[in-house]
Amino acid sequence: MLRRAAPYLVIVSVGLNLAFVGIWAAHAWAARPQGEPGKPPAIWCPLHRELGVTPEQWAKIEPRLREFQAAVGELCQQVDQARSEVIALIAAEEPDREAIRVKQDEVLATKRAIQERVVEHLLAEKEFLTADQRAKLFEMLRQRAGCAADPPMSGRGLGRGMAPVLRQQADQ
Repeated sequence: MLRRAAPYLVIVSVGLNLAFVGIWAAHAWAARPQGEPGKPPAIWCPLHRELGVTPEQWAKIEPRLREFQAAVGELCQQVDQARSEVIALIAAEEPDREAIRVKQDEVLATKRAIQERVVEHLLAEKEFLTADQRAKLFEMLRQRAGCAADPPMSGRGLGRGMAPVLRQQADQ
């Protein structure tokens, strides 16, 4: 049963990871206030405001952040397209398992590229943060980036779905 669910689990896992990055980027983009002439640039990113970065730090961080968001945005669009193609392949009357696997590999490769960009961005950005800001950043990431107690598509919180079945299998 788990073998049949594997393609769905991969799709949902990738989707959740992308949703995390996408929501963070969307919030950062939407929260940027309009600058006023004669005032230092506002820190439009909620994450960096919460970290309490100074205007001097922000001047170094912002250009890298904008570049990162643009690059990841393109990759997210590629993953969304490939994910839609996987769903279409699965939904077909006669699913081609090899085509599904190939498309899943494409999704995973693009997801890997996103993860590499995130790591590079975090490594570069942490150089501009104080020790306290770095500690706060990584604590925030730990809290927001964990796997749920139940697997994807588990009907989490509803008492149905695959989670009870998987727990029962794990207990045996």
